[in-house]
Amino acid sequence: MHKPASDDVTSLHDLSAVDLIAGYRARQFSPSEVMDDVLAHIAAWEPEIKALYLLDVDAARAAAKASTERWANDEPAGVLDGVPATVKDNIATKGQPMPLGAASVTRAPLAADAPPVARLREAGAIIFAKTTMPDYGMLSSGLSSFHPLTRNPWDLRMNPGGSSAGAGAAAAAGYGPLHVGTDIGGSIRLPASWCGLVGLKPSFGRVPIDPPYVGRVAGPMTRIVDDAALMMSVLSKPDRRDGTSLPPSDLHWKVAEKPVRKLRLGLMLDLGGVGQPLEEPVRATTLAAAKAFEDAGAIVTETKGFLTREMLDSLDNFWRARLWDDLVRLAPEVRAKTLPYILQWAERGAALSGVEVIRGFNVTMALRAAAAKLFCEYDYIISPVSPGVKFPAEYASPVNDPEKPFEHITYTVPWNMSENPAISVNAGYDDGGFPIGLQIVGRRFDDVGVLGMAKTFEGLRGEQRPWPVPPVK
Repeated sequence: MHKPASDDVTSLHDLSAVDLIAGYRARQFSPSEVMDDVLAHIAAWEPEIKALYLLDVDAARAAAKASTERWANDEPAGVLDGVPATVKDNIATKGQPMPLGAASVTRAPLAADAPPVARLREAGAIIFAKTTMPDYGMLSSGLSSFHPLTRNPWDLRMNPGGSSAGAGAAAAAGYGPLHVGTDIGGSIRLPASWCGLVGLKPSFGRVPIDPPYVGRVAGPMTRIVDDAALMMSVLSKPDRRDGTSLPPSDLHWKVAEKPVRKLRLGLMLDLGGVGQPLEEPVRATTLAAAKAFEDAGAIVTETKGFLTREMLDSLDNFWRARLWDDLVRLAPEVRAKTLPYILQWAERGAALSGVEVIRGFNVTMALRAAAAKLFCEYDYIISPVSPGVKFPAEYASPVNDPEKPFEHITYTVPWNMSENPAISVNAGYDDGGFPIGLQIVGRRFDDVGVLGMAKTFEGLRGEQRPWPVPPVK
């Protein structure tokens, strides 16, 4: 348990959710004190990184006050009572608009909380803000036509990644411990990697979400594995609104380090030339992680990726057509408000044939079949999250070319389509101190095992570097 009492110990805003709950229970500090500290920290950081949307200071303090009273009476509302949390722009919150990061989206108050928000509120979490995202979630970037440009706290010149851009930046900056992102091709894991976080893309259906879509999931973005597991114990509870969700389960989410002796790990570095070339710091960091597992007794074998150029291009076609179907319904003057990069990318969807579009959709089944075959040989797959270390804050994507939009998701997108759980956990840094993530993938529905592997790696890796602090004015 951390004891924030002086400059040489952890500040309240930096405490994990696990430590906050222990501190509330022991009466070391209150939710009101924590929320005030988080809000003060946000005031120092937010002018620089612009991670938040709809920050409601008064409501946050009122919720913290109510939580403080519950803890004083030993009557917490749930396992997250009094813990500050954010949710991504595209996860509905009752009474608030959901612009999807796009100036072209009509903003009107929504009638109900989406399942992840409802579960967090039931557990007592204080949802004090929403976080930024790019237009329609179709970029791995903090660039948006609606939100201000979101920057990476580790280096303000760099991108936090996306589409859970604000969630990644907020978690790295210390805006409390719990943040919810969404992921359809890497949108949790990529910003988690570039922001030095733990980011879990759960098995498809593990976390109910509304509306559901092929490969789309919601999941935790935190600083430590224990907090991600604690969030999953809440987010994974059932909600009948999601017809694709998994049946209720009695999974034990309080994860321990997973013994790796004799586990078969596939090391996936070689993607057959698909996507961006693997940068050397990423390769070296991933190899060091593989060696750490091997030294701990795992059997590590190199394996090739199964995503082909044709598959990636076909998925690109499918997503272009899907978004164009949304954009073409808008009046031309409204559609023109869309981020130019996104509009240029989507417009080509109008010229695709039905056969080309369905071929893109069929890739999802081909990837699922390939993943299932691979997991006949291995217990877990380890790989980079991103082939590149970092890219400028102003870029729409690492390549920054709408004709090559997905060169950076080649390690992440297969696992969305195959529905496997996959986690990003910080594995090291480049020479300039910028974080690099490791991806760990498990069999479908082995979410607890993936968290256990990430916790094991936290122990093998040792302490991370200190988290970034706001620039001195």
